[in-house]
Amino acid sequence: MAFEGLADRLQHTFQKIKGKGKVTEADVKEMTREVRLALLEADVNFKVVKDFIKRVKERAVDQEVMASLTPGQQVIKVVKEELTDLMGGEQSKIAVANRPPTVIMMVGLQGAGKTTTTGKLANHLRKKHNRNPLLVAADVYRPAAINQLETLGNQLDMPVFSKGTEASPVDIANEAIAHAKDNHNDYVIIDTAGRLHVDEHLMDELKQIRTNVQPDEIFLVVDAMTGQDAVNVAESFNDQLDVTGVVLTKLDGDTRGGAALSIKAVTDKPIKFAGMGEKLDQLEPFHPDRMASRILGMGDVLSLIEKAQNEVDEDQAKQLEQKMRDASFTLDDFLDQMGQVRNMGPLDELLGMIPGADKMKGLKNVQVDEKQLNHVEAIIKSMTKQEREDPGIINASRKKRIAKGSGRNVSEVNRLLKQFTDMKKMMKQMTNQKGKKGKGGFGGFKLPF
Repeated sequence: MAFEGLADRLQHTFQKIKGKGKVTEADVKEMTREVRLALLEADVNFKVVKDFIKRVKERAVDQEVMASLTPGQQVIKVVKEELTDLMGGEQSKIAVANRPPTVIMMVGLQGAGKTTTTGKLANHLRKKHNRNPLLVAADVYRPAAINQLETLGNQLDMPVFSKGTEASPVDIANEAIAHAKDNHNDYVIIDTAGRLHVDEHLMDELKQIRTNVQPDEIFLVVDAMTGQDAVNVAESFNDQLDVTGVVLTKLDGDTRGGAALSIKAVTDKPIKFAGMGEKLDQLEPFHPDRMASRILGMGDVLSLIEKAQNEVDEDQAKQLEQKMRDASFTLDDFLDQMGQVRNMGPLDELLGMIPGADKMKGLKNVQVDEKQLNHVEAIIKSMTKQEREDPGIINASRKKRIAKGSGRNVSEVNRLLKQFTDMKKMMKQMTNQKGKKGKGGFGGFKLPF
C-alpha cells in the first residue's frame, strides 16, 4: 500500500509525543529529526523536506501550541496541516470549458500508464459526473497504443476517434474536437504520444497540439513507483508545456510516496487524480487532507463513505437489515455482500481508512488474501440453492460433494459453515441492540477468509 513505510515511521514517532502534557523545544527537535529522516527515506525531494521541517518547527514551538492543554496533539495537528499543504491543500477539480467540449490533453512518458489512465478518466467522468466523453488516439507512432485505446473504448462502450498512424497528431486532435461538437460529446480526452525519455521532438509535437487545440487541461501522467524520477519528469514537462495538473499512477503499489509529497512543491501544479489499482474504475480524485490523515494513521472516513455509497444499493441494504433482524440472512446474501465490499477495493486498504484500525487488536498489519475470498466464493457456489438458504441441512455427504465441487477440503467447508452460523447470531444481536450500547465487540467472530 502507498506510504506504508512512511506512515509506520511517522506514527511510531508521534506516539512518543502524542500524550505528553508538556512539550519542550527539545521534544520538537527530536520529533522533527525523525520526521526528516522518514521523509528522506520515502524519497521526498531534499529541498522540499528542508522547507517542510522548517515550517513545522516554527509552528510547533509557537507559545500557543506549547501552552495548550494537549500540546502533543497540537504538534501532530501542525504536521497534518503542513502535510496537507505540501500535497496541494485542497482537492483540485477539472477546469470545465465555458462552451463544450472540455478538452483534456494527456501527456507523459511511455510506460507511465497514460493510455489506461485516459480510459479511466473517461470512465470516471461518465460514472461520477454523467458526462459523454470522446477518447482520441493521437499516438501515431505506436499502433499498439491506438489498439489499446480502441480496446478500452469497447470495454467501456465509449467512442474512440482514430485516424490510424498516417495522420498528423495535430490534425487528429482538431478533427476530433469537430467530431465531438457534431456528436454532442462534452469532453475530449486526447491520448498523446510518449517516449522512453523527454526529448525535443516529443515536446515540439506536444506544443503544436497545445497551440492548435488550446486544451482546458493538460494532465501529466507519472508513475508514482519511480519516486524522484517522477518529480524530475514532472519538472521537465511543466517547464515545456505548463501542465495544469498531475495524475499519479500506481499509488496503490509498494511506493514510498516521495513523488506525491514532492510534485506540488517542485512544480506548483496540483495532483488531480491518483490511480489506485488496475481496474478501469480505480481512479480517484486526489484529496490532500484525506491522504495526510491516512499517512498519520487518522483514517479516511469520507473516502470510505463515498466508496460505500457508490457500491451499496440502499434498498438492498434495508432488506438486508431486516433479514439480519429476523435471522433469515442466507449464504446467497453473504455472497452478495462480499461482492459489494470487494468492489470497494482491497480490504486491507479499506481497513486503513478506519480511524484507529491499526491500533485494534487483530487488525494491525492485517493483510487479506484475495485468494481466500475466491475459495469462500467457490465453496458457496458449489452448494445447491436449498443448501445456501438453509445450511443446517448440509450433512457429511453434502460437505464432501461441496468440497469436491469447489476444489477445497471438508475442513474448510466446516469452518465456513461454523463461522457463518456465528456471524448470523452476532448480526441478530447487533441489530436488536441498535441504539443501545453493546457489550464489547464481535464475540470472537472472525471473518471466513
